[in-house]
Amino acid sequence: METVVTARSVGAAIIFWPGRTMFPDRGPVLGKMPRNAMEITTPKGANRMLLMSTLAFTVCFAAWMLNGVLVTHLTVNQVFNWSASEIGWLLGIPVLTGSIFRLPAGVLTDKFGGKPVFTALLLFCALPMFLLSQANSYWTFALCSFGFGLVGVSFSIGIAYTSVWFPKNRQGLALGIFGAGNAGSALTTLIAPTLLDRFTEHGQNVEGWRTLPVVYAVALVAMGVVFYAATTNKKPQSAVKTVAQQLEPLKDIRVWRFGLYYFLVFGCFVAFSQWLVPYFVNVYYLPLVMAGFLAALFSFPSGVIRALGGWMSDRFGGRKVMYWVLGLSLLISFLLIVPKMEITSPGKGVAADRDGVVTAVSDTSVTIGDRQYPIKARGTQPAVSDDAILILPTKENWQESVVQVGQSVKRKELVAKGITRIYFQANVWIFALLVMTLGVVWGIGKAAVYKHIPEYFPEQVGVVGGMVGVLGGLGGFVSPIIFGYLLDGTGLWTSSWMFMFFLSAVCLIWMHRVVQRMMHREQPALMKKLDK
Repeated sequence: METVVTARSVGAAIIFWPGRTMFPDRGPVLGKMPRNAMEITTPKGANRMLLMSTLAFTVCFAAWMLNGVLVTHLTVNQVFNWSASEIGWLLGIPVLTGSIFRLPAGVLTDKFGGKPVFTALLLFCALPMFLLSQANSYWTFALCSFGFGLVGVSFSIGIAYTSVWFPKNRQGLALGIFGAGNAGSALTTLIAPTLLDRFTEHGQNVEGWRTLPVVYAVALVAMGVVFYAATTNKKPQSAVKTVAQQLEPLKDIRVWRFGLYYFLVFGCFVAFSQWLVPYFVNVYYLPLVMAGFLAALFSFPSGVIRALGGWMSDRFGGRKVMYWVLGLSLLISFLLIVPKMEITSPGKGVAADRDGVVTAVSDTSVTIGDRQYPIKARGTQPAVSDDAILILPTKENWQESVVQVGQSVKRKELVAKGITRIYFQANVWIFALLVMTLGVVWGIGKAAVYKHIPEYFPEQVGVVGGMVGVLGGLGGFVSPIIFGYLLDGTGLWTSSWMFMFFLSAVCLIWMHRVVQRMMHREQPALMKKLDK
């Protein structure tokens, strides 16, 4: 259960300690506080540390997403004959390893500081990245992917290292700027295909792909050297604690709630960064290059906008921002659920009002004896083009005769059946706009989630941030698998958005119930005073 402890009132502000307030996202707290909680100014060099951490995280994130482009290139060009399941594992292995080791990376960062840990990570991951260029089998490729996938833990390292350099009132913005390194995925999506085309001499030299991992390995080494030379180490006060003491916050249900939020706003962001490419190809029949471009429109703004999310969290409070994020995620996911479809259904038909024999049949009428029954012919207008922009579904009605000349019919017998055709285009540009908006919303949400962590756990940012990062990263690994099963089971590509709608609803309801419980059950007397 999430608890709220003794309150101190200063003017109109109701403040709680330690690190747990009814409104913890409203600035610093009073009472007995850790020394770093009292800092109200940014120490010298903090902005430089933020810049270096952001650059290093961008390089790491670009390397983390490499297989999405490289594996697709190798299979499309038949360099390797891998099955669909093998491809899926190669895409997921780096995401998995970069997720499950985030907690240990956060613990190490709290213990030794960000400078040595981040530097060691960059240099270490350069080796399996280089060895990837020598891979000639599936298992070698998978093993190297496991190795370089560790760059994904750079997030928990950077979060812990960045947070110790900034006071509480600037941590949201600082962590948001750092998180903009997510845009590294868009850099790989945009740049890696061009590099592959150049290295393979436009497909003439298929083995030229091996140069790409070497380029990424060199970038990791260079970034490691620059990071070590340009940064200063700093550790939180919790560095003197034992590992058991550092892991103590994981007993708090709040950590797992934050992890579920991050599963949505980060894990599903990572999943859709790759899932949208086949989505655009299969649903809208777009070429691979265009599909990659539209997928980049989703991932790039989502990464960059994280800095704005940090500022908004500092300005308005992380909880208020999360309400908007989860609410908009729920709404946009709902709008994306309706698939591109064409439905033909029985419509209003024409029945005989007397017995008789059919004497004439045409596209516009059926004659029975001397009684003529008009029927609605199908329109001659051409089918709606996919290039047109239709916001709402279109409907078309017509009738077709079901009798022949000379046939005897009885009263109330059907002589012309009705047909209704409903067509929903789910226009690609409207879809892309909604998806890009959702990416922006999730980008803001990523910063808002991590705004909560130093507020509630100021001395365990590495551990708690690492655990939340683990759960978020696992979302990036698990979600595509869930999407695949949903697609197989329903036959609908939009089933992935149904899952997003459900997950957004769970997060929003859980958060709202916790807030209501804190406000009305744990501090009823206080809330009565505030309500007056």
